[in-house]
Amino acid sequence: MARPKRLPEVLTDNEQVRLLEQPNPKCKTGLRNLCMIRIMLNIGLRASEVIFLKVKDVEWMSGKVCVRQGKGNKDRVLWLGEEDLNLLRQWREVKPQSEYLFTTLKGDTLNDRYLRAMVKRLGEQAGISKDVHPHMLRHSFATDLYRETKDIRLVQKALGHSDLSTTMIYTHIVDEELEQALKFFRRQAA
Repeated sequence: MARPKRLPEVLTDNEQVRLLEQPNPKCKTGLRNLCMIRIMLNIGLRASEVIFLKVKDVEWMSGKVCVRQGKGNKDRVLWLGEEDLNLLRQWREVKPQSEYLFTTLKGDTLNDRYLRAMVKRLGEQAGISKDVHPHMLRHSFATDLYRETKDIRLVQKALGHSDLSTTMIYTHIVDEELEQALKFFRRQAA
């Protein structure tokens, strides 16, 4: 018998705000880290997709982001909001010369361990008791998108899942929240 999948842990809106308050955008690494966290939370990129995102994959006027060769070697297109795009433009102005959007200050490619450690450290600084990691940001994006749109196919497309059953886990998170809300909901007697 197949073991039931555990629901992914996600960040609340408040926890997301606290996490985003941690990097100092006045220093180069803080600006870079803020940009990376925002695009993981706001367009659901995987850690590897953030690390290997190239400058040419962003259309700097429209905010269109082409995620090339994501998991399963599939390409997908996403869009950044104006605030995220403006932050990325600021980073692009100060970042070292490289084909990759996010690099070390010397222009070298970031590694996965750095990204994981940075996200974990900032989560701890934000006072978040959960084990914050890059994929949790992706889960938070997917859950928030589903809550907002109630369109699981849209979430599937944004995440680049080929099989809808992979995406369906996010409906269960919202169902669990509804269950908890209804258990404590009490209508006032007339």
